[in-house]
Amino acid sequence: MNPDVVLELLKETLTVTFTIAGPILLLTLVVGITVSIFQTVTSVQEMTLSFVPKLIVISLALILVGPWMLHQLTFFTVGLIQRLPDFAR
Repeated sequence: MNPDVVLELLKETLTVTFTIAGPILLLTLVVGITVSIFQTVTSVQEMTLSFVPKLIVISLALILVGPWMLHQLTFFTVGLIQRLPDFAR
């Protein structure tokens, strides 16, 4: 297998990974910062206050964005399997 092919495959894999994980991580980051600011302003240091909103947002995001994520992952996997004979050369 050619090093250029390996680098191209690595690039595609990282692109798909960041594309799939990006929306969930971004939403979690925004909720985490918002809850942290709220806790700092109100001096409430309750552990469940930081965990529960993140859990709810991640669950809602997976329900809304999950089918798109699955489609992206399936498309990448099918393309990878179809190119396996080219990788073996």
